[in-house]
Amino acid sequence: MERFKHVVFKYFEIILVSLILLVAFFGTYFIEAKSAILNFYYLPVLVASYLLGRRLGLLTAILSVLAVFLFAFIFPESFFGGREIWEGFALLSSWAGFLILASIVVGTLYELSERRLVDLRKAYLGILEILSKYLESTDQYTKGHSLRVSEFSQDIGIAMGLPKKEVENIRAAGLLHDIGKIEISGEVLRKAADLSAEERAIIDSHVTKGADILSSVGAVLKEVVPIVLAHHKYFMSDLDMEAKEQTQIPLGARIVAVADSFDAMTTDRPYRKGMPPWKAMEELAVKAGTQFDPHVVEAFKRVLREKMERV
Repeated sequence: MERFKHVVFKYFEIILVSLILLVAFFGTYFIEAKSAILNFYYLPVLVASYLLGRRLGLLTAILSVLAVFLFAFIFPESFFGGREIWEGFALLSSWAGFLILASIVVGTLYELSERRLVDLRKAYLGILEILSKYLESTDQYTKGHSLRVSEFSQDIGIAMGLPKKEVENIRAAGLLHDIGKIEISGEVLRKAADLSAEERAIIDSHVTKGADILSSVGAVLKEVVPIVLAHHKYFMSDLDMEAKEQTQIPLGARIVAVADSFDAMTTDRPYRKGMPPWKAMEELAVKAGTQFDPHVVEAFKRVLREKMERV
């Protein structure tokens, strides 16, 4: 069921356009006044152009045109009534031209808007990357941590075959997962060990503080907030936990949790030496199914294996 939901969410726009197009095809076949259904074809074409871009919008328009011309050849009387066939095809051609033109215009506007949003997002992430480097520059033990977590998270998302947009959100969350620490005392953050319960609660609060900071940025990073908020939650907090409760933790948060823990284990700290990567991977494998999502851990194994093969 979870796999089915994932496929539906992943291909929702394509499924929606396909369903509307099928309704139009059946309408063309069953409705006697064929010309009445022609304007309905604008709906799947405009939806495809707006949600999927110019190329798929144009493809939907061409498919619609070909289907209608095929029906016109099969049922000329229904389409043209008392008109001459050449006159009927001339009218269909003008409809086809407007349909294709509409797909190009809407698709182009969508892509321009999407490009501006991507540029804005890159600007936000660039600024926040600089900020994360600045925050980590005062502590040699965490320097580069957020950048490494973001790269690991991105690689895991790609290895799991996630859509490009989702991978971008996960990468951004990896970069920003510790942003809430800017509101926590550096003295507490750098304390080597023996944290009091109060100090531990202060450090743990960086998750909600980070989510609040990102929420104030606006809609650009709204999909990153749930990932940052949940990246320290256990995949299964107890053995009686139902599958539905597990999947309430966003997949992006489960990915960042693995990347964050791996980098923390392999990085030197004032109170311990960093583990070798193979040892850290063993620790992740032991806790797969409890603290970590086993599918994410398995994908991370593949990522590390490929990195080692390239070295």
